[in-house]
Amino acid sequence: MEKNRKTRIGKVTSNKMQKTVVVRVENLRRHPLYHKVVRHASSFKAHDEDNKCNVGDVVRIVETRPLSKDKNWRVVEIMQKSDIVGVLKDDLAQANQES
Repeated sequence: MEKNRKTRIGKVTSNKMQKTVVVRVENLRRHPLYHKVVRHASSFKAHDEDNKCNVGDVVRIVETRPLSKDKNWRVVEIMQKSDIVGVLKDDLAQANQES
């Protein structure tokens, strides 16, 4: 029986750990006193079994049982791949040609 689990959509900020990514989830909140809309961000460590996520990817994460001390989320899907890796490779190739 599938339970109602929390889901979040965010951007991968780090993938330096094995099978773990850090996902930054941003949302807008209204300040209780000044009533100005303020951007608030939270970071979650999520399990990425196949190490498919790269920095800059937009992913959907879902809450799960505790997998480690800090890791209670799991990557369900990569919604949008980032072009950062391709841009960095092009910059390196261009720098090598100039040398």
